[in-house]
Amino acid sequence: MKPTIHVSDQGQVATGKKSRIFIVDDHAMFRESLRQLIEREPDLVVCGDVARAEEALTAIPGAAPDLVIVDISLAGASGLDLIKSLREKHGDHLPVLVVSMHAESLYAERALRAGALGYVTKQEPGKTVKAAIRKVLAGEIHLSDSMRTIMLAKCMHGEKMSNVASPIQALSDRELEVFRMLGQGKGIRQIAEEFHLSIPTINSFRTRIKEKLLLRNSTEVALRAIQWVNNGASGESVAPIPAPRPREYAPTSRALQL
Repeated sequence: MKPTIHVSDQGQVATGKKSRIFIVDDHAMFRESLRQLIEREPDLVVCGDVARAEEALTAIPGAAPDLVIVDISLAGASGLDLIKSLREKHGDHLPVLVVSMHAESLYAERALRAGALGYVTKQEPGKTVKAAIRKVLAGEIHLSDSMRTIMLAKCMHGEKMSNVASPIQALSDRELEVFRMLGQGKGIRQIAEEFHLSIPTINSFRTRIKEKLLLRNSTEVALRAIQWVNNGASGESVAPIPAPRPREYAPTSRALQL
């Protein structure tokens, strides 16, 4: 049995053993930067890194990490799917911290529901990432102060808060991932292949997205998704797609002569 790692108030490992961190992110440059940031700390070490969720599920048992850092956007299965799989396989014994470019307001609550203990955006300084790592290693939840306030307000006000939420937030985890991939210009067949699902299943997700966002057809779904991704996938509602203007007919020369 692995020895229990105790983190002191100063963030140092009381036993002198370094906490092992495993990184899952599909950007090699970011993985390397994060590795360097972590390994400059005397109590932390990176025990492995991969680009895909499938690779992570294979490599993590042998790497024996104390914490896994996961990005939301991964090739193939999404980061949310990976978090759920890790929770099923390891329960509460393997904490997960999300470090992602996506807005905390849209993904943090989803990540916590999936089984993560913390969420940090990639725009945050390195000291915030390191503080989040140590907090999650200690079994605590890490969120920004603003996100904690939002989630507390949701707990207090329930349905009243959901009425003012962005329509994007009404999408399920899978619908949101399909929406994001449509915004990246991926077709239905490619999305189906990456998720290992059938084309009719992805089409049904797109139909539900269309209904929830009050759009008229699949073209509008794609346009809205592209606009959302180009705006940084912030989680805020984007401007509605205007209805087509009625066609105006110019009078013919014969009509002018009458």
